Amino acid sequence: MSKDSIQDAVHKNLEKYFRDLGEQPASNIYDMVVLAVEKPMLEMVMSRASSNQSQAADMLGINRNTLRKKLQQHGLL
Repeated sequence: MSKDSIQDAVHKNLEKYFRDLGEQPASNIYDMVVLAVEKPMLEMVMSRASSNQSQAADMLGINRNTLRKKLQQHGLL
């Protein structure tokens, strides 16, 4: 799956979200999208890195401490 495919999937799902909302006001969209994408991304990267946090952090381009914090937030530790 390419970067464009991921962006297309997010775009299509947000279109559906807004369509389903109808006239209701939207709120907390940023947090909703980040939480929906972040957990499965972390799960996949940790699996690919055989649960090696240093390797996973390198793959993600983030600090290992930041990765650890995010894993804890999502109940993955």
